[in-house]
Order: sequence, then structure tokens, then C-alpha cells
Amino acid sequence: MRVLLVEDDDRVVAALMPALQRVHLHVRRAGTAAEALELLEGVDLVLLDMGLPDQDGLALCRQLRTRVDVPIIAVTARRDELTVVSALRSGVDDYVTKPYRLAELLARIDAVMRRVGQRPTELVEQVGDVHLDHGTRRVTVAGEEVALTRKEFDLLSMLVQAAGDTVTRETLMEGIWDTAWVGASRTLDVHVSALRSKLGRPGLVATVRGVGYRVITQE
Repeated sequence: MRVLLVEDDDRVVAALMPALQRVHLHVRRAGTAAEALELLEGVDLVLLDMGLPDQDGLALCRQLRTRVDVPIIAVTARRDELTVVSALRSGVDDYVTKPYRLAELLARIDAVMRRVGQRPTELVEQVGDVHLDHGTRRVTVAGEEVALTRKEFDLLSMLVQAAGDTVTRETLMEGIWDTAWVGASRTLDVHVSALRSKLGRPGLVATVRGVGYRVITQE
């Protein structure tokens, strides 16, 4: 599936593009509204930042709607009710506010594409025989579905997205529980333990003592 990422912040692009590519999405990047209008051909989905340097995102959305009939998801730090309503009235199909979890964004992409009669089945990541489907939020191990809680899925997703790099305890707690409170650390450990048990792959999630956790991407 071909995605047009309209985003002027290089830091956001540096983090998001590789993550989207890892789930087999073909991503073009436009840093301005003018570039976005030039790169529309063949696009299946637009991820649109509302704060662009050359034009307001709402105005661009209205222009996009006169040229293409593809889903548009606003991905922006603006979260006030007026902006959300204006975006939806301008033709946005869904609205995701920053900061967001990648698993949430991928689930929104899947939901939007389902509504238009398509499903990006490539929104699946694999580590060994463990498969994560971000659209349906299902996990299978050796072809058998494993029932995870929402927090357990988010935890596994964050670790897998790091592609073997260590994710600190603080990052995991802030990303999943929206807190850096030290008391949540025990909750994190309990979820990691449950995840290892449910997956039946105790060596998949490794503890980096004093730092955090990482997935072992190769045997």
C-alpha cells in the first residue's frame, strides 16, 4: 500500500518512515503542501500533519479532496475540539493526536482502509514465529492465536518496533501507562512476565539489567 506522509518535522519523519516501511508500506514524504500536491499520483492513503510551513493543513485537505478520493488521516499535535471538527468537515477520515503509539496509528490505518473496502494485510510484523497484526491487534505464535490484553499487546508492539534495540523502562512506562512514576515499574515487570508466559517464548524478551527490555530478533 502506498502512503503519502505529509510532515515537515524531520525528527518525526526519521522515526515514523522506517516504522511504516517495516510493516511493508511504501512511503513517500512531502515536507510542504506544494510537494504533497505533486506526489499524489498512485497514493492509497495520506497521513497529513496540520501545521505545514507553506499552507494550513485544513486548506490542503480541501485541495486534496478535489484531486483524489483516498482516505486522509490527520496526524497532528492539535487536539482542541474546534480543530478536530474543522478537520473532519474538511474531508479528514480520521484524526490522531501527537504523541501517539505506532500501534494505534497502524490500527487507525487498518480501520480506515477497511471502510473503503481495502485492508492493508501487510500491517503485520514478525519476530521468529511470533506475528503481530496491528490492524486487528491479534498475535499468533506458530500459527496459533494468543490472547493478549491491550497493555500486553502495546508492550510487545513497542519492543518489536525497536527492532532489537533496548527500550528503557521509562520509555515503556510513559508510552503504555502515560506515567514515569517509579511505582509503575513493578507493573511493567508483571506485564513482561505475563507476556513471556503467554507467548511461550521466554527468551524472546530479554532483560537489560538496570535499563529496560529488548526483543531478541534472531536465534
